[in-house]
Amino acid sequence: MQKEINHQFTFGQPPEIVWEYLTDSELLAQWLMPNDFKLVVGHKFQFGAKPKLKIGFDGRIYCEVLEIIPHKKLVYSWKGGLSKENPSLDSIVTWTLTPIDTGTVLRLKHSGFKGLKNYLPYFIMNKGWVKIGKRLFEKLNLKENDTTNI
Repeated sequence: MQKEINHQFTFGQPPEIVWEYLTDSELLAQWLMPNDFKLVVGHKFQFGAKPKLKIGFDGRIYCEVLEIIPHKKLVYSWKGGLSKENPSLDSIVTWTLTPIDTGTVLRLKHSGFKGLKNYLPYFIMNKGWVKIGKRLFEKLNLKENDTTNI
């Protein structure tokens, strides 16, 4: 059994602005998690979250940038569990940006949820990504409505 998370979000901003929120470490931390992300293929980075030891999560997500197509596509590995050496979840996150007349369609594909051991992470993260997408929407709309820089 292998599952995949797929979500689509529509933003009123052009792909260049949405891309910035996906690839700038400080902006990424505002809507996703604290991180040491760098937009470099091969860069290994981590997201930090609250540990949930009862469900086998040490609070760290170990990632590596796998593919970059500026303003169009970002792919990175996503590994988590109780240790970096033996992750229970070994998956891939793919962000795809498509320009539309009114802004950008952002697609998320999170693949690699294999076997019964990943059923709970799949279930939790499927709902979690929806909340995260809403946070990104709020951050982008705050930026758009910010008139302090005018």
